[in-house]
Amino acid sequence: MVDELIPADVRDFILRHIDSVAQWEALLLLRANPAEAWDVGRVARRLYASDGEIAELLAQLCQGGLLAASNGLFRYECASAEQRNAIDRLAEIYSRHLIPVTRLIHDKPRRTRCSFQKDP
Repeated sequence: MVDELIPADVRDFILRHIDSVAQWEALLLLRANPAEAWDVGRVARRLYASDGEIAELLAQLCQGGLLAASNGLFRYECASAEQRNAIDRLAEIYSRHLIPVTRLIHDKPRRTRCSFQKDP
């Protein structure tokens, strides 16, 4: 059923760029207000999440070319028209098929993040 509701290119966008529903919601929030610059705290309050979680996911969105950051403020600014198109299409699909999209996000393999610590 997901295959019918979410086209392959949009599924691929999710798999490449979206690691959590909170990350997707942050991207949607900034997309809805492209002229505004948002700080971490403001996004965190709007999404009912911690500043630390939001800081990490906003940084990931910047690394993926989906947001721009300057002086601790974030804006919706995609690196390419292809990305904007995929986000616009996903936003439309998400508004009508919330559960299949969130399932796809939750079911995708997680990126491995390693942190190395020196032994004391």
